[in-house]
Amino acid sequence: MQEKAPGPAIVYTAVADGDLEALADLRAAAMRDSLERVGRYDPQRARQRLRDGWAPEHTWSIEVEGSRAGFYTLRPVDGGLKLDHLYILPASQNLGLGSRVMQRIAAQADEAGLAVHLGALRDSPSNAFYQRHGYVKTGEDPWDIYYVRSAR
Repeated sequence: MQEKAPGPAIVYTAVADGDLEALADLRAAAMRDSLERVGRYDPQRARQRLRDGWAPEHTWSIEVEGSRAGFYTLRPVDGGLKLDHLYILPASQNLGLGSRVMQRIAAQADEAGLAVHLGALRDSPSNAFYQRHGYVKTGEDPWDIYYVRSAR
């Protein structure tokens, strides 16, 4: 599915089981700076979190100009949706891609009348990003901060 919006076209492609390792590598690359900042970067652990909750049926590749720039996992949970993963490669960050993906997710959630829940690494720039997109803090633990965006 191709999106029509300002900027380069984004193509969302369903992933398959065979994409797991490439997406685990992408996740590790996208998280590296944030995890290093809090002294928790371990390349194997960064990949393992995706492996542990792998849900290809709810995961979409984000492609720009024929190359994978990131991916996200949005799955149904407890009468709402959970954004388990949203990662953009460092070279593609700060170009508005994440915001465009968030707009897509919001539109899907609103159409279904569902809230979206997510967690973000404490001290990561992603916290401000999610707040800019209407997510409100609901809790935290020693490593993560949790948010919800109510259905509109």
